[in-house]
Amino acid sequence: MYKDYYISVIIAAAGMSNRMGSKINKQFIAIDNKPILVHTLEKFERCRYIDEIILVSKEEEVEYCRKEIVRKYGFKKVANIIRGGKERQDSIYNGLLALNENTDIVLTHDGARPFVKIEHIEDGIKGVLKYGACVIGVPVKDTMKVVEESNIVHHTPKRSLLWAAQTPQCFWTHVLKEGYEHAINEGIVGTDDSSLVEKSGYDVKMIMGSYDNIKITTPEDLIIAESLLKDMDSVKSRREFIVQRG
Repeated sequence: MYKDYYISVIIAAAGMSNRMGSKINKQFIAIDNKPILVHTLEKFERCRYIDEIILVSKEEEVEYCRKEIVRKYGFKKVANIIRGGKERQDSIYNGLLALNENTDIVLTHDGARPFVKIEHIEDGIKGVLKYGACVIGVPVKDTMKVVEESNIVHHTPKRSLLWAAQTPQCFWTHVLKEGYEHAINEGIVGTDDSSLVEKSGYDVKMIMGSYDNIKITTPEDLIIAESLLKDMDSVKSRREFIVQRG
């Protein structure tokens, strides 16, 4: 069924690293001896339903990505590396303009989210076929507070209704393009792609993801990332041991 659709993903890797306090783009910091961006790209390279990857980077890092990321690690699905814009929203729009003209379904994903599971990428694609637009996310665990500018609590929303949105965010291509065209025409700035689609009049379904699907933004996130990798290696070793024992 999925062979009937051309599916692309736009990987946003043009962000700044202000909160990381690093001299290099956070996506190029190595965890388990490979740049974070490589771990991210590997998931979409291995996903059987993904036909094309559009990588968006800073203009001055396009050639670095081409030589030190795509060529060095042998990614075959990266069809284009393009320059990003001032904001993430601008970068994704640039990615939309670079999509294969046959793209039916488009996913957007953060380059600094290397722990996305392939099964959740596939869930997102299935979600598009069923709902038209969907977002991977998880229910929040903490009580949330809405506060005023003076940090006075305005109200406490019902926790059971709150989810933390992650990526990938997944759409019929025409739906996401309409969301961006509406945002441009109305001067709307959204915090994610889903918000633009919502404001253009479409319903967006939330799909259960994983709490491991963190976005690496701060030095503390790097520590968590290393811990997650160790846990994954431990699980992999146990599985290999069980297979060997038969």
